[in-house]
Amino acid sequence: MTGAFSLDELTACASHQRGHFLLSSGLHSGDYLQCALYLAEPRRAARAGGLLAGELADAATGIDLVVSPAMGGIIIGHETARALGVPFLFTERADGAMVLRRGFAVAPGQRVAIVEDVVTTGRSTREVIEVLDAAGAEVVALGSMVNRSGVDNPFAPHPFRALLEASFPTWSAEACPLCRDGVPVAKPGSRPIARP
Repeated sequence: MTGAFSLDELTACASHQRGHFLLSSGLHSGDYLQCALYLAEPRRAARAGGLLAGELADAATGIDLVVSPAMGGIIIGHETARALGVPFLFTERADGAMVLRRGFAVAPGQRVAIVEDVVTTGRSTREVIEVLDAAGAEVVALGSMVNRSGVDNPFAPHPFRALLEASFPTWSAEACPLCRDGVPVAKPGSRPIARP
């Protein structure tokens, strides 16, 4: 984690939002991170990508490629790849499964860094790891702008770096104090709610 990136920066551009949110994990939270609002400004995106590239270069040598899950990881992944001077590609969901985007391929033995905007449960990133493992690539590092998983390295034994550690309370719907207080809930994000 680097001290060069802060929650205040995300709050200043409305990327850190306060309210009552239903997360894709199915949990409720009073905080939501929408990094796309931060990354919409190209200079900020380039800066964050450069910072994350530095973190990943410290974590692993010889990165050949950066891969990100769509949608949230695309801009930060591209900017990180640009700063590392390596190609970039992304995955997408097709028929409910994570796959490499049409026309993209990885070669067996390629050393890959996976980049995401926010890690909460790590589900999307783990699905990308599975896709890359099946293709014979070697995942050498993982990174995100924000780690809100509550775990220093949710992808151990792979090296993981985040620009910012954020800890926000989450609750089940039954235990949510915001629900109890009648605060309307919003469902941001693009991924469907995870079902147990």
